[in-house]
Amino acid sequence: MSQAVFVTVSALDGGHLTLPERLFVTDADPEKRATVPSLSFLVQHPSPQTSTDSGRKSTNLLFDLGVKRDIESYTGAQQAHIAQRQPVTTDPDCAASLRRGVASNRIEEHDRGPLLDPAKEIDIVILSHVHWDHIGTPSDFPNATFAVGSGTLDLLKNGAGPLYPAELFNDDELPRSCTVEFPPVPRNNYGAALHVPKHTATPLSTQTKLPPLAQEWAWRPLAGFPAVLDFFGDESLFVIDSPGHLYGHVNLLARVGERRYVYLGGDCCHDPRILRGEKDIALYDNGRGGVRSVHVDTGTAKRTLDRIRSFVHGESMGEGTEVEVVMAHDGVWREQNRHRFWPGGI
Repeated sequence: MSQAVFVTVSALDGGHLTLPERLFVTDADPEKRATVPSLSFLVQHPSPQTSTDSGRKSTNLLFDLGVKRDIESYTGAQQAHIAQRQPVTTDPDCAASLRRGVASNRIEEHDRGPLLDPAKEIDIVILSHVHWDHIGTPSDFPNATFAVGSGTLDLLKNGAGPLYPAELFNDDELPRSCTVEFPPVPRNNYGAALHVPKHTATPLSTQTKLPPLAQEWAWRPLAGFPAVLDFFGDESLFVIDSPGHLYGHVNLLARVGERRYVYLGGDCCHDPRILRGEKDIALYDNGRGGVRSVHVDTGTAKRTLDRIRSFVHGESMGEGTEVEVVMAHDGVWREQNRHRFWPGGI
């Protein structure tokens, strides 16, 4: 039996935004607004297999990029939406968090140099989805390959129906020659729903740099999840198809110890009380005579949350397995776990 491979995971600040509680959870205070983080994560795999730097002993991967450093670079429609999420903060953003680390007050950056250079030392960026508060500033990572859920590139170009028009996205957001979509999920999560974006195949001229076993990527069931992809091919990092919030939404499951996993849940929910079952997903007027939630498909989003709960409370990965779930906008988790931000680890 081959030796188990583990990754390290560190949280990163990627800016903050403010959410009105009534749009996200049931039985909410209609006046309450909470300023929450948009977390990014650094995942380090113990091999230089996708890096051109032979002196480096890890593949450095980012999950989500948070909020753009320059708010003015969002489209007009995006800025109109962002105006409803104020206050928004962008310092530190993901790139600054990589350079400074959480303990930047101990020594000035120019005295010790950056902890990680985002322009040179990030190999791969996986985006949970392409909403404005997760897409960050991709140009900060010119050496990276970008990996996104199936349908994402079509979504960026054409939108997905009246609730997700093209003007809410930037068509040129991701470098096309360095971006790859994960394979289409065999079972369409959205049934016969209209406006589901189409898969974009990787062009022959691609400049993407992926793990050697990427050509064998395939969705398989694992631990109650219908579609899971073994990213490095060694069971250290799994991409989990996590439908419901936005087309192409994915999560990561990182193996950080013999019986320890970290589940990075993106926007499966926006409040930890929903995951704990204390609250439910809020519904509100969609402006067209019906109701909607912050998810493209509320029922599908609830099924994804049910699978996460079952996974966390079960022993599908072996007896005694511990799973820690971290959602992108969990402000309580951020405040209680500052020591686990880069250069610390989860």
